[in-house]
Amino acid sequence: MTEQFIIPLWADLLSIGIGSLQGALFAAGFRDRRLDLLGVAIIGIATGFGGGILRDVLLAQVPAALQTNWHLIVATGAALLGMLLERIFHRLRHFITVLDALTLGLFGAIGTSKALALGLEPVPAVFLGALTAVGGSVLRDLLLNLPIALMHVSSLYAIAAIAGATSLVGLVALGAPIATAATVCVAITVVIRVLAVLFSWTLPEQRALAWRFAWRRSVRSAEPSSDD
Repeated sequence: MTEQFIIPLWADLLSIGIGSLQGALFAAGFRDRRLDLLGVAIIGIATGFGGGILRDVLLAQVPAALQTNWHLIVATGAALLGMLLERIFHRLRHFITVLDALTLGLFGAIGTSKALALGLEPVPAVFLGALTAVGGSVLRDLLLNLPIALMHVSSLYAIAAIAGATSLVGLVALGAPIATAATVCVAITVVIRVLAVLFSWTLPEQRALAWRFAWRRSVRSAEPSSDD
């Protein structure tokens, strides 16, 4: 059975705090949506450890975020801090993007290794790892009544999480220690996410692909046939 990758409590709380901070900053960016302090706290909590809660519910376990007092306190405090100091954190957005990418990788490694430790097969383990990483953003968009960002053209957010989780599963299958596999998972996730933001990498948009295929068909139909 695969050993679960566990990070220190302070690192776990830091990851949750960064996620909650990102959620609050995202919500504050909509000037037409006026949220009170409770609303901001809920958005922060959902973004900070929503993915972990979804993972543990699917695994039929008590959510890890509800087993200590500190997770809720840190998530709420980080969300409120993000709302109050929005302008300051906006200036640090590039630094926060890197921290968010690190958080994405850590959550993915934790979720994937936990699924493997409980005996799940590789493909479901990758799914749960990616869900742990991006689930908070999905819940955030649902609470804000927005189209889920992962379903739109974006900077490979979910792809980075899937790539990292896949690398962890592959390395564990090859016999690598869980700490090594988790480190590689985090590194791959961070690199893909940061490079995607820097160079605006995105997946092809569905409408663009449909237009391209339609254009090719029209060109082929316009070409003279060999019988002419």
